[in-house]
Amino acid sequence: MKPQWIESFHGHVLAFTGRVFVDGNWEIREDCVRMAMARGAADWKTDMSRKVSLLVHGDLANQNVTDKTRQYSKKLKLADTLRRSGHELAIIDGQGFADLLDGYPARNRELRVAGVDEVLVLPSLGEGILGGPLAERAPTAHQPSSLTVDLEALDRATAAHEATLLAFARRLASRGLVPQRHGRNAPKFDVGWADGLTVYVAEVKSLGSAVEDQQIRLGIGQVVDYAEQLRSRPAIPGQSVRAVLVLERRPREPDRWMAAAESVGIGLTWGPDFVGWGLALDLRS
Repeated sequence: MKPQWIESFHGHVLAFTGRVFVDGNWEIREDCVRMAMARGAADWKTDMSRKVSLLVHGDLANQNVTDKTRQYSKKLKLADTLRRSGHELAIIDGQGFADLLDGYPARNRELRVAGVDEVLVLPSLGEGILGGPLAERAPTAHQPSSLTVDLEALDRATAAHEATLLAFARRLASRGLVPQRHGRNAPKFDVGWADGLTVYVAEVKSLGSAVEDQQIRLGIGQVVDYAEQLRSRPAIPGQSVRAVLVLERRPREPDRWMAAAESVGIGLTWGPDFVGWGLALDLRS
C-alpha cells in the first residue's frame, strides 16, 4: 500500500513534467532541481523510468483551475503503468512541491485511467486544509517577559493543552480516524480529520479556573473564523467543513456553552471522555 503522504525529498530520485507552479510563480525545472537537491533529493532524471521515485507534475498546482478532473500529460500514463507493475512511485503537484520545500508533508496523488491515452490526477478530501498525520509534540515552558500576554501562544505551551490534544487525537484514532495537522496555508488549528465527506477542524483549549469564560470565548471565535476561511477552499463535490472546540474538561456551565456553540454552528466537546458535542460523529466508548 503506497503512502498517502510524502514526508520529504530525502533520498528520492525526481522527474518533472516541466515547469512547476510554486506559490503563484512558475519555476523552471532546473531551479526546482536545485531547490530539491538542497533539501535532500538524491538525484533527478529527464525521463520516466524505474529509477524515478518521485514525479513532480507542475501543472497540477494552479489553485485557480476549475477543471476538477485534472487531465494531464502522457508522462502520467507511464507513471500509472509503473505503479500498476508494483514500482513504488510517488506523485506530487506544485502545491506538494512547495509544501516539501517548506518542511510540510505532500500528498501522494491518486491516478485514474480515463481513456486510452488519458490519466486523471484525482483531487483529495481536505485539500488545502489537512496537512498530513499529526505528530506528537512535547510541551515547552515559557517565562513571562512582559505585561502583554499572548493567550494563544501561552495556551499552546501548557502541558494541559498538549495532554488534551494527545488524548483527543488518540480517541479519534481509536475510531479509525486519522488525526492530521493543518495544511501549510491553512489556519493553524490544533487537529483536523476527515469522516465521509466532512472535514473537521478542531481547536483545543485548557481551562484555568480564573480564565475559563475567556478561554471558551476565545476558542469559539477561533473555530468560527477557521471554518469561515476554509469553506471557500477548493473542494471535491459534496465536501463540507465543520469546526469543533475541544476543552480540557467539562466547563462549569456546560448548557450555556453548548447552546452558544450550537447557535454558531460549531461542535463542542471536552475531556476526558469527549462527548456531548452534538455532531454526527460519536466518540463515546
